[in-house]
Amino acid sequence: MRTRFAPSPTGPLHLGHAYSAILAHDMARAAGGQFLLRIEDIDQARAKPEWEHQIYDDLRWLGLSWDGPVMRQSERMAAYDSALDRLWRRGLLYPCTCSRRDIADALSAPQEGTSPAIGPDGPVYPGTCRPDAPTGHPARPRPKTHHLRLDIAAACLASLNDSPGAADNGSGLAFMETGAAHAGPVSTSCHAYETQVGDIVLSRRDFGTSYHLSVVLDDAAQGITHVTRGDDLFDATRIHVLLESLLGLPTPIYHHHPLIRDETGKRLAKRDDARAIARYRADGASPNDIRRMVGL
Repeated sequence: MRTRFAPSPTGPLHLGHAYSAILAHDMARAAGGQFLLRIEDIDQARAKPEWEHQIYDDLRWLGLSWDGPVMRQSERMAAYDSALDRLWRRGLLYPCTCSRRDIADALSAPQEGTSPAIGPDGPVYPGTCRPDAPTGHPARPRPKTHHLRLDIAAACLASLNDSPGAADNGSGLAFMETGAAHAGPVSTSCHAYETQVGDIVLSRRDFGTSYHLSVVLDDAAQGITHVTRGDDLFDATRIHVLLESLLGLPTPIYHHHPLIRDETGKRLAKRDDARAIARYRADGASPNDIRRMVGL
């Protein structure tokens, strides 16, 4: 078993981060496995060295140790570029020149009285800038001045064609989930990918990649066998499973855990400094106090 904790250095770690890190660490140690650390710093405009150092300090204070060197996404842009080139050459990506206003207008247009479907990244993209024919081609360079979207319908069919034993018989692509809320095999059909996920962005012109693409490539590079993360990312897992299939990567076992919330039921965020681990440390809390606060 190899688990990981992959925070972004854009603010202080809070109780929700502590829960996720401790759970992944303890699962790996109980199985005689490894716990790895990754810094997800592709958003260089918000990532700060001081927050990264605070992450290391907080994790060590919690009594957590990690195996091997720390992976940093900002050092892996070549891997992301290579994967994008592969998808582009297969005709599965297209440049999106639509503005946010264009997409909002398309979503707000009358649709027989129905509201836009909500996917892992928000309202499902309505296909405003989707071309009539594939734009990717080996002889045509991949554009880097626009967002690149994944043609989800073509990608799902390509993925099923890549797997001789697979057929879109209503079940589609599947992964194994061990989190209590969704335990068991979870599958997504091509129809569901089209209507519930849509053409998600895989490369942003300001980042050069996206969370969905980088997390899949990084988990494979680190040999992660069990992905442990918050339940808010459960719906995004179908995207990750699709990308794993398209890129010939192994699919880990996924464990989505409950989110830590405040007294009003609101999930914690980086802006909740009152819940920051460093604040509890300064107030005299112990690592065992933190474990008790998060139910561990």
